[in-house]
Amino acid sequence: MHIKSAIFDLSAPDLDMCPPESLPEFAFIGRSNVGKSSLLNMLSGKKDLARVSITPGFTKLINFFTINNEWYLVDLPGYGFAKVARENSAKFNDAVTNYIAHRPSLACVFVLIDGRHEPQAIDLEFVKWLGDHSTRFVLVFTKTDKTKPLQLKANMELFRAQMALWWEETPAMFSSSAVTGQGRNELLGYVEKTLAKGWEASELELEADSGETAFETEREEASEE
Repeated sequence: MHIKSAIFDLSAPDLDMCPPESLPEFAFIGRSNVGKSSLLNMLSGKKDLARVSITPGFTKLINFFTINNEWYLVDLPGYGFAKVARENSAKFNDAVTNYIAHRPSLACVFVLIDGRHEPQAIDLEFVKWLGDHSTRFVLVFTKTDKTKPLQLKANMELFRAQMALWWEETPAMFSSSAVTGQGRNELLGYVEKTLAKGWEASELELEADSGETAFETEREEASEE
């Protein structure tokens, strides 16, 4: 996928203030300091599309960017802000919860995981919540330039093993680096493939109502091809 244009659309404090559901939406989220802004800048080819801050948890609003006039890139507030009291650190942003659970035009959630570390409880909790709510999602392991390949592979497999305890099929997993550009083609290719399916908001609603997890449906379709 070639990114011809990436334009900031609006920032919404909650679901009600989000733009009309006119385009498929691909949302990106992760815990504090996972490198989300850097990754979004790398994907879009714009170094200042998303603001990079030294303060973890800087994103507080739901930010929409129109890409190629075809889809929305949605920058979601992270979870586990560093300044939140420890006992509340796993509480997800209410606006994010409502957006993910009730946004029909949401095509996929890209969950960013720091590839340098073994599975963290807060990441597992969030991923489990997505699966329990039949939300289509994939995992993106970031900062691969800062970890050894064998360690990265081991961390990814530990994450996959944990998810296998919950579901028969696990979601797609990608590795990326905002420094080297690793993963850019694969992630944009996934978006392109998703768009090619021609999903409309009504179809996404039907899929969510089917009682089947979104990534199980995707894996079954892939096996039939």
